[in-house]
Amino acid sequence: MERNYTFEMFWEDLDNGFTFKYYYKNCQYTIYKLTQNCYKNELIFAPEKCPYQKNAIYTLKRVKELFPYMEQLEYDIGMA
Repeated sequence: MERNYTFEMFWEDLDNGFTFKYYYKNCQYTIYKLTQNCYKNELIFAPEKCPYQKNAIYTLKRVKELFPYMEQLEYDIGMA
């Protein structure tokens, strides 16, 4: 993603139905919107003995808090 990709742009893309992959603390996640103010965060890859949840439901407030720490943010096109 571009350096000037803002949270507002990210939020609009989530609202439009896009799914994103990103890294957070050496773990790979995917995030997408379920319903209004409800986002699903799924752990895709993690090192052995990872203490993080495999699935979590977040509000927009939590997604906004997490956004600055998302690394290698990219659109998930569903192929792999």
